[in-house]
Formats: sequence, C-alpha cells, structure tokens
Amino acid sequence: MVSTSYPPKPIRVWITPPGPNPWKTIFLLEELGLNYEFKSFRFDDVKKKPFIDVNPNGRVPAIQDPNTGLTLWESGAINQYLVEQYDKEKRLTYDTFIEKNHCNQYLYFQMSGQGPYYGQCGWFQHLHPEKIQSAIDRYATEIKRVLGVLETILSAKPADAQWLVGNKMTYADMAFVPWNFRLGEVLLQSWDEVFEGTPHVRAWHEKMVDLPSWKRAMEHRAKLMDEQGLQWNGVPKGIETFTEYEEKIQKGGIKYDD
Repeated sequence: MVSTSYPPKPIRVWITPPGPNPWKTIFLLEELGLNYEFKSFRFDDVKKKPFIDVNPNGRVPAIQDPNTGLTLWESGAINQYLVEQYDKEKRLTYDTFIEKNHCNQYLYFQMSGQGPYYGQCGWFQHLHPEKIQSAIDRYATEIKRVLGVLETILSAKPADAQWLVGNKMTYADMAFVPWNFRLGEVLLQSWDEVFEGTPHVRAWHEKMVDLPSWKRAMEHRAKLMDEQGLQWNGVPKGIETFTEYEEKIQKGGIKYDD
C-alpha cells in the first residue's frame, strides 16, 4: 500500500490485521505520508515460516526497510525508528532534551501498561477456555487505572494543548489509539461507560480517531479483514456473537494461539 514516493522504496510491514499493535505503526506511516506496503497474513501463521524468520518472537508488526537494510520488530522500536529516520521536520516528535525523553516515557507506558493490561482483559473476557471472573475483574480494573493516569496527565494541560508532551500530537499520543479504539469490545461497555470519569482522555482520543490518517488506516484494516473472512471485531464471518465465538473456541472448533 503505497502512500507517497518517500522513501524511494516501500517499507514492508508484516501484519495480521485483527490485532491493535500493527495499527500503531500503520497510523504513524499514514500520518507521516511514508511509502509502505502490506505483507498481510493470517494470525494462524504468526509462528510459522516465513514470518518466524523475520521475527523469531512471532509477534506483529515487523518491518523490512530496503532503504536502510533494517529489519525490525516490536511496535515501539519500529515507531521510534520511523520518526528518527523519516520525520525530519519533527512533526510528531521533538529534538529538545526534556520533550524527547518524555515521548519515550509515554511510549514505554503504553507498551508496559496499556497494551498488556488491555490485551489480557480481552483474552480472559473472550478467548480463555474457561471464565475466570477474578482475572477479568483484575485487568478491567487495571484498564480503568491506566485511563485514570492519562486523565490526570491530560487534565493538567492547558486547554489548547492537551497532548502528552508539549503542545502538539506526537507519536507517543498516537501509540495509545489502537487499544483505546477497541475498549468497547474489551470491556463489553458502551462508549460512554468506557470513558466515564475521564472526559479529557475521551476528547484526546476522539481528536485522533477523527484524523484522515487514522480513517485511512481503518479502511485498510477493513479491506484486509474482509480478505481473510473476518468481521471488524476479529470474529469469523458467519458467527454472530462473541458468545457463539467463545463456545466454538471452548469446543475446539477454533484454535487461538496467543
């Protein structure tokens, strides 16, 4: 999927379309207007060749940049590389000492706090073979805690600069979008319930999902999901509800290897 002619050769992005993490990178690529292409494949093959030769950890995304000869995995490392290598105007980052380190700080918070807790909640909510309510409650509580941390940070910012770092959106803000975008299905709550008590987080999130770059990313996702016979929430076509999906998983009709 080529966005522009820069860099000269398209960056190859390996993804399985259902999960949130690949879309951290696609969102950034789209916002920067970089030249890239998808290598989309089924989640069932994430720990098989040829992908395991690209990323021995068997996780997406991974990139291969023919312009520099670099193969890289881990979404945080990928996004840091992209802004350092290609965001020459510092649109989505900073080169000042404090702000640069704060961008790193919030990216690592997203990777160590938001992503794992949200992912575990989704696993125990929908995919674990047996319902363990205490595990669901633990991770749902952690999600609310993470949202609360973000609310504390954003609510302390000036009204015209409610971003994590400085007075503009950076790649650190953008990293939170794909997981927050999926919170309704993770928590089984309405949008109002998801963001109850965190109005600044909601406004921050909604500013970003209204960007043309995010909308383009989601258009790509919808197309790739359709090609694999999947609905928007990752459930195969023909299965109407998560309950039906969970029953099939428990009966062994669907294999899901995290």
